[in-house]
Amino acid sequence: MRIFTCLMLAGLAAAPIAATAQGMADHPAPQCAATPAPLPPELSGWATRSAITAATTPAGLKAATLTLGKGADATLGQTSGVTYVVRPEKPGGSVSYGGLFAFTVAKAGTYRVALGSGAWIDVLKGKTASVSTAHGHGPDCTGVRKMVDFALTPGKYVLQVAANGSATLPLMVTAVK
Repeated sequence: MRIFTCLMLAGLAAAPIAATAQGMADHPAPQCAATPAPLPPELSGWATRSAITAATTPAGLKAATLTLGKGADATLGQTSGVTYVVRPEKPGGSVSYGGLFAFTVAKAGTYRVALGSGAWIDVLKGKTASVSTAHGHGPDCTGVRKMVDFALTPGKYVLQVAANGSATLPLMVTAVK
């Protein structure tokens, strides 16, 4: 009887914790107005995006060049058809999408990659991955879901996108002021 009572009490004690954890998981996304929220100055280029198709091999990067500070609506390739410069840490499965983009940094500083999804990204100089210096969510109600910052020096870079859930992805690379 004593063991049964202890088990019952343990079960009752855990019930509020489980309910609380479940409630946190079900926390609704913010209610957004029909008009997107204002963007901070460094993300202002997000509002007027241009179409771009990701390269699916390093040889195709010239046609997939991003302009710093300008948003892009990217069309990605099926993961199985993408040849990455370096294998992403999280490449995604057979039903995910990814691609490669080139961009050039003229001045050393902090640069932010903004994404409209939680896709995995790598920023490469040659075959060396840059280490992120900060990451987080974008401002509520702007369409920016994920932001990752990198300290970059002048040169040519490749943005690798992997493990995206759909064939399209809004994205942008910009200098942080």
